[in-house]
Amino acid sequence: MIKKLSLGEMEQLCSELRSYIIEVVYGTGGHLASSLGTVELCVALHRVFSTPDDKIVFDVGHQAYAHKIITGRYKDFRRLRTENGISGFPRPDESLHDAFIAGHASTSISAALGIAKAMEIKGEKNYVISVIGDGALTGGEAYEGLNNASKLKRNFIVILNDNEMSISKNSGAVASYLSQMRSSTKYYETKKRVKDALSKSAIGRELSKSVSGTKELVKFAIFQSNIFENLGYKYLGPIDGNDLAETIDTLNVAKQLQEPCIIHIKTKKGKGYLPAEQNSGEYHGLSKRQAIVKCTEKKESYSEIAGKYLLELADKDERICGVTAAMKYATGLQFFAKKYKSRFFDVGIAEEHAVTFAGGLASQGMIPVFCVYSTFLQRCYDQILHDLAIEGEHAVLAIDRAGFVGEDGETHQGLFDVSMLSSIPGIEIFSPSNESELKSSFYKAFYKCKGIAAVRYPKGDAVMGYSADNDYYLKHCKNNGKALIITYGRISRYAFEAAEKTDADVLQMVKIFPIVEKSVEIAEKYKKIVFFEEGIQSGGIGEKFGMELLKSGWRGKYEIKAVFNKFVSYSDTDKQLAEYELDKNGIIKIMGEIIGEN
Repeated sequence: MIKKLSLGEMEQLCSELRSYIIEVVYGTGGHLASSLGTVELCVALHRVFSTPDDKIVFDVGHQAYAHKIITGRYKDFRRLRTENGISGFPRPDESLHDAFIAGHASTSISAALGIAKAMEIKGEKNYVISVIGDGALTGGEAYEGLNNASKLKRNFIVILNDNEMSISKNSGAVASYLSQMRSSTKYYETKKRVKDALSKSAIGRELSKSVSGTKELVKFAIFQSNIFENLGYKYLGPIDGNDLAETIDTLNVAKQLQEPCIIHIKTKKGKGYLPAEQNSGEYHGLSKRQAIVKCTEKKESYSEIAGKYLLELADKDERICGVTAAMKYATGLQFFAKKYKSRFFDVGIAEEHAVTFAGGLASQGMIPVFCVYSTFLQRCYDQILHDLAIEGEHAVLAIDRAGFVGEDGETHQGLFDVSMLSSIPGIEIFSPSNESELKSSFYKAFYKCKGIAAVRYPKGDAVMGYSADNDYYLKHCKNNGKALIITYGRISRYAFEAAEKTDADVLQMVKIFPIVEKSVEIAEKYKKIVFFEEGIQSGGIGEKFGMELLKSGWRGKYEIKAVFNKFVSYSDTDKQLAEYELDKNGIIKIMGEIIGEN
């Protein structure tokens, strides 16, 4: 349909797409600013190319909302990021027009290259386009893909969507380099003047055929070379990616090339919606709660409390350094960054580098804390194992959004960090259930642990709490129960509420690994135990605790309630907890059945 529209009709379509995206996101939550910036790009892509035969691979698919609407999901888009609705990211199982899943950054070029090589093997002549943001270019995998793809002898298009942002403002040499390229208009002006002058005479036209070497010299002198061309790519741009006609024209040029090419487009994040244009960081992603209740008094999140407490510790200890992977505001490190610029490091979307960098800091007597979402920590397993654990370095991992994350879906669930980290020798893991335990866990992580210490906490508003137990390693609540609930983290409060209804006892672990010996001694006194865990069961603390009981010679009934061998889809966090019987009602049901057994 888009292929039949006039330019004016396509520009009207862009306006309508923006209005619809804003309307839906304010009802469901979602990634707003990034998708508003790429509306013209998505329309242009579907004008020039034909999906699903041609493949568009988005890097971090929160820029793909217009693409979803254009490709037959207009009505379904109203159920964005909702239970049984559509994903906030491209998903091939949702639509044939989505070439590859995209929840994490810096992956699109590698995936697109694999698709292109598969087409080559099968003799297919369709086009493959990778759309990657400038923020994702700070991730090493992007360069691995660029290096490998430069060897192709066929059409391969990489669109660099340059909006000067990832989640936080981009930093580092890549951002500076792209800024220089954006501002270097002298080359393009000079090139146009020379071309116009030469085209006016026969001699000039003949001369233009022999000055390619001179042209390259002029280009190098004015533009100081171009990293993409040096890697073997034909470079087109920079162009205005919010100018529909210019974007379509450039895509058509790229389509004719039989070699890899880079199209460098400049877009405005939040384009067409003034609040998002003026503060694209705040409007990068809106939770459903933020979208619906934007003006109500906001409670402090675990991220904010963690960030402010880390600042308190840094005030007293000059060794503490804050590290983030392009998520200063999302993880609460903005307070630290503002006061201690020399000890704060935003390394870009490069989680693997962040961990090894932290290892380097630690090797020189600093105490680095890497604040990162659980889902992104998955990328760092080798670095945690090789560059921290084997080295014996003392570093703190502040693991945000641990557990269920609701509408963010499969790619962002924080369900794997415990299983992953607890396989690493020497690591200590804390999983507090409230604000007081969070601060205590951080203090112990910094000053009571010698190697790697991880503190994991959930997404959302913090639960305020106090305990007379200053140790915070475990809590044992006795109701003279006939069975024992063991748990940790956010769902601990549900366990205590359920225990009152079922006369069960509760053992809450705050330090969850290595398992505190006293907790096993307490559990041995019970004949029936259920371990409730907001995480993946395989390799989790529930399995490890059961093994410790077996080693001690305990014989009784032991069950684990956790997520078993499954990726968790989109829904409200409360519904996800209920589905896996990890909320108050679920725990009451399970314990009622266990206690009622003969």
